[in-house]
Amino acid sequence: MNHTSHNKVSAAGLMVALGIIYGDIGTSPLYVLNAILKDKTVTDTLILGALSLVIWTLTLQTTIKYVMLTLKADNRGEGGIFSLYALVRRKERWLVFPAMIGGAALLADGMITPPISVTSAIEGLRNIPLLHSISDHTIVGIVLGIIAALFFMQQFGTHSIGRLFGPVMGIWFGMLAVLGLSHIFDDLAVFKAFNPWYGINLLINYPKGFWLLGGVFLCTTGAEALYSDLGHCGRGNIRVSWVFVKTCLILNYLGQGAWLLSHHHGALITGDLIESGFNPFYGIMPKWFLLAGIAIATTAAIIASQALISGSFTLISEAIRLNLWPKMKIKYPSEARGQLYVPGINAMLFLGCCGIVLYFQKATNMEAAYGLAITMCMMATTILFTNFLVMHRTKAPFVWLFLIGYLAIEAAFMVANLEKFPHGGYVTLIVGGILFGIMYVWFRARKIKNRYVEFVRLENYVPKIQELSNDRSVPKYATHLVYLTSADNHNEIEHKIIYSILNKKPKRADIYWFIHVHTLDEPYTTEYQVEHVIPNDIIRVEFRLGFRVQPRIDLLFRKVVEDLVNNKEVNITSRYESLERRNVVGDFSFVVMEKYLSQDNDLPFFERLVMRAHFMLKDISLSEERNFGLDTSNVVVEKFPLVVAPVTNIKLRRTYRGEEMEQIA
Repeated sequence: MNHTSHNKVSAAGLMVALGIIYGDIGTSPLYVLNAILKDKTVTDTLILGALSLVIWTLTLQTTIKYVMLTLKADNRGEGGIFSLYALVRRKERWLVFPAMIGGAALLADGMITPPISVTSAIEGLRNIPLLHSISDHTIVGIVLGIIAALFFMQQFGTHSIGRLFGPVMGIWFGMLAVLGLSHIFDDLAVFKAFNPWYGINLLINYPKGFWLLGGVFLCTTGAEALYSDLGHCGRGNIRVSWVFVKTCLILNYLGQGAWLLSHHHGALITGDLIESGFNPFYGIMPKWFLLAGIAIATTAAIIASQALISGSFTLISEAIRLNLWPKMKIKYPSEARGQLYVPGINAMLFLGCCGIVLYFQKATNMEAAYGLAITMCMMATTILFTNFLVMHRTKAPFVWLFLIGYLAIEAAFMVANLEKFPHGGYVTLIVGGILFGIMYVWFRARKIKNRYVEFVRLENYVPKIQELSNDRSVPKYATHLVYLTSADNHNEIEHKIIYSILNKKPKRADIYWFIHVHTLDEPYTTEYQVEHVIPNDIIRVEFRLGFRVQPRIDLLFRKVVEDLVNNKEVNITSRYESLERRNVVGDFSFVVMEKYLSQDNDLPFFERLVMRAHFMLKDISLSEERNFGLDTSNVVVEKFPLVVAPVTNIKLRRTYRGEEMEQIA
């Protein structure tokens, strides 16, 4: 996406933005005020203060931080925490840690967004007189059915039904605005909420007012999605559509607040009352509209869940390409750009969502677990974006203002959300911790392994390889022998590859190919370079692929060979005399070097744990040949020991026969 089209605003782009990125933040009116009001008495101070905090949270956190500022950090049109990390990772090595924390927090939060959104919508059935006594088990069953259907549909792709998301979400936001306006005049005092003093007063003077920030924060949990889906919608479309979305959200919150002040002033909103169906969101709906309203709310919740699931697939694919996650199978249900399906992550999210629903049962219980993880993601984005500002030579006072200001705001939300820890917040932190642990093990193990990789000068071995190629006393291994190399320097090659060719079992071939895949910090680049080390004998191919491009090396390599043949740069005809006369194409054989942890290692305790965990993950993750999209019928896997820290202090003393006899005597 070029810079001009990235900022261009169009009707179609605005509709796509509505359908893709606002599901999470757009469904927050379903549960925000319930979370704030639980076990509280409805007073002017509470309602006006809560509304003020919601309005200014949406303004400071969503509008200013994400819509106005963070969207500027686009990586060739793409956004998200890993895209931002790719932009700044060369500045400081430690920035990988906030990136991993943010990515793990987003995935953990992804396991609770579908349950809380869908459950909040379905619980609205209790507001219908005939269904007032509907049991918790029935609601849980309905929610699980919806979630199961949602995850089952992922394998078929969402491109076709995605076109309907925009109009449906347009109806949803229109409904929010109309419902809010229909009650906003119940008590015009709600307009005082635009004054930030009421929010500050609530935090300072209301009993335990500061802890209400945990509920307030739920209104902006979807802000990260604005940035993550930048590539799908474009900066211009997001900024314009956000004006409409924010207006509808605030009108609905004001309507709920006015309804509460008018109809429930002085009432104690107990947890039992909420569980029996009390919800100001449904309270402002006309009775005749309830069924239709619940249907629209449920559809909006499903769309919110879909956007988050798709975002998780993209997040994991980026993490894999950045070597922050084990290799996983990735499918492409359609030709649409960005459409991918990761079966392993789909199963993980499905089981996580079902576990959340079964464990918490009610939306009010889920609110206690919601938001704690995402605060860490927002703090991680703040740190990474600060480094982006420094890289772009932003004036120091503005950089410090941004860093200190937003870290202070997000730290306040974090502390307030910690109150949720014993009530369910520990669930998302445990899940997030496990996901971070997987990322850390994969990242750290790669650093440890890099200490072992030994590179040698390729030019020193070219004569030996040529001699082997011409030595007819050695049985021919293949016409074309292909190795995958991690050497960035085109003059170097791993010693293990040379050992495989010359020593382990001499592999005579007519043409040796060395393929290197270089992952770029840009998202969608697909380029290649060819170096003829020895024409028609030794050829190095370097693929330059963006971090969002799946490395389907088999297909890409065939295209390269086709181009080289058309340019008459290489002759791929079989060198076997009988086949050469008939112009039969020679066979291609790929050799993949698979490591295993040798027993001959003297690693420190912690590194030994990391490496063991790494190889456990490797055993259940995608193999190298499948990850690179190679045809397994043409692949030979060679195992070799990984000796990172050789044992050097071996206590062994030689004795002689005479000494032994003397000792016996």
